Amino acid sequence: MLALSFVCMIAAVIEITAAQTHQRLGGCPNLGCVFPPDQADFLAGQFFDIRLEVHSPVNGSEARVGEPDPNFTFTISKKGGETVPATKFFSQDEPKLERWNFNWYEDRFAEDAETPSVVNVTSKIYRRVALYEPGEYEATLSYYGNQKTVANWVVRRIPTKRRAKNVLLFIGDGMTTNMVTAARLIAHKSINGKYMTKMALDKFPVLGHQMTHSMDTFITDSANSATALYSGHKTTVNALGVYADSSKNPFDDPKFETIAEIFRRQHPHAGIGIISTAFLADATPAALTAHTRSRGEYEHVISTFYEGITNYTWTEWDGPDVLLGAGAENFLKSKEAKRDYYELFAEKGYNVAWNKTALQQASVENKLLGVFSNSNLPTWLDRNVYQANLLNKTNYPDGSGRDAEDLPGLKEMTLKAIDVLHKRSGKDGWFIMSEAASIDKQMHTLDYDRALGELLELDDTVSAVINKLKCMGELDDTLIIVTADHGHGFDVTGSVDTKYMEAQNDDRSKRNAIGYYENSGLSQYTTGGPNALRYSEGVHFPTTWEPRYTLHSGVVAFPDHRENYGVHKGGPRTPAISAEDDKLGNVANYKDAVTGFLINGTLPLDASQGVHSLTDVPIFARGPCQELFGGVINSIDVFFGMAECLGLSESK
Repeated sequence: MLALSFVCMIAAVIEITAAQTHQRLGGCPNLGCVFPPDQADFLAGQFFDIRLEVHSPVNGSEARVGEPDPNFTFTISKKGGETVPATKFFSQDEPKLERWNFNWYEDRFAEDAETPSVVNVTSKIYRRVALYEPGEYEATLSYYGNQKTVANWVVRRIPTKRRAKNVLLFIGDGMTTNMVTAARLIAHKSINGKYMTKMALDKFPVLGHQMTHSMDTFITDSANSATALYSGHKTTVNALGVYADSSKNPFDDPKFETIAEIFRRQHPHAGIGIISTAFLADATPAALTAHTRSRGEYEHVISTFYEGITNYTWTEWDGPDVLLGAGAENFLKSKEAKRDYYELFAEKGYNVAWNKTALQQASVENKLLGVFSNSNLPTWLDRNVYQANLLNKTNYPDGSGRDAEDLPGLKEMTLKAIDVLHKRSGKDGWFIMSEAASIDKQMHTLDYDRALGELLELDDTVSAVINKLKCMGELDDTLIIVTADHGHGFDVTGSVDTKYMEAQNDDRSKRNAIGYYENSGLSQYTTGGPNALRYSEGVHFPTTWEPRYTLHSGVVAFPDHRENYGVHKGGPRTPAISAEDDKLGNVANYKDAVTGFLINGTLPLDASQGVHSLTDVPIFARGPCQELFGGVINSIDVFFGMAECLGLSESK
């Protein structure tokens, strides 16, 4: 009994050690590293790279004497088959040996003391290989005599018959089930607990949930999570289309193909559309074409839209047929970007649109680039309700310093993309990714009204797209997926009497304005009022964004901030600002909610916004292959479901 207790105790210690928050290199379990790592999944015929690293820490808890082993070997075997050197398995020459070193902090104490551990590295990389036969594989790195790192890989057994002509993937960035529930509450009227109308998402025949964990952390970012959705490979926070290695070069990491690249490689005349309400170099649109471990390499991202992967071409990629969004600063010539991408795209045959009018008038015969403002597009709430917030922004996309006022939204961009792709690739089919980006961006700043407005715009877009595809005769041939890349810990727990709160003089009294359980009442957003707004029949948004009784809502992780639970009519929120004393970090922005009360933060002092959470996120599906997306699935299963529906699994 004592021996058993001792074993359990040791196991617990090992588990705690393995769950470290500081990691020498994510996905590398010991001093030998294999990328793709253990438990990686592949589509048959998907191109990828293999990076091998052998580490020799100079100091720290893993310190060892000597240089990293330069004579390591690497073998591959299919289950039940012969184990052979990777060079023979892939019919490649032995890659050259590379050497470098890197630093890392073993824990927060070492980071505070500024005492990094130094690691020397030897490495090799096999470029552009593929596995074609479904089944289980064992990749073994042998080093330091008898040490081994084994990566077990699976090539999924997927039918090759194509079942969908088109795939439309909507990503509500940061969207959770709780947000959908809140959006329904403020935009759809209910009587005695029964909704009179439903959201477009509510009408999808298949609802599932996907787990968003990254490869080496259980909280993900948009770069990593979008990569998983598009490629079937989980990677590291901030990485786009690569496994992050330990080298200093952000562009030499082992790459793998995305669904856009595979689809275009197999079907050269198929259409590709990329749409976002964010700046187009942002993580979610970028992950379809970019390959770098640093999501901040914006010039690289735009270059991959234009010309493919620099110095490493998977195929004769000639860019997406439709590219619509914001982020003019990444297309204009500047110190960071040495080229004027507007001119380059125009020379390549793209129509270039800078406003909604030009977008709608653009020919459907040609490729289309639409960039409609600097940075991110203004939110739906500012474009449609508080339009004074569009003034004095000097954000017109041509760099002239004018205001961008004639702005499209997600619906106008997505409908136009369908027109262009239907005309150009009607026979071969198309793939579109359309992102409602500012659900996430406004959740980060605790601006829940704007976040829910973005979600309702997404729902309105989905409804319009379904109607359009039905009229075009394309609906039955199109798989439509609506999902998120990650979530925020958001929920609604009651209502707030904003008039009563404003009348109170101290923070504790203001909290009495919150009503819960039987005092939560009913939604006041759909009952009209003196400032009621009207929308066309069938389109559901709140009739007022300024009711007396608002939602008592919030997230679980946030900086110091003030809260009054009212809409911010003057523009998006800035909940926290830097303190005058640097040691205090970020503090509540008093001007953000003067009539509210102070809420002490739950995040480290360097945080000025909320952060992502662990929650599973919803996935709605309709059309061919819809049954592949029900139940609780992994984020990578979204890729494999789309790949199966498009028949992208291939044999040699």
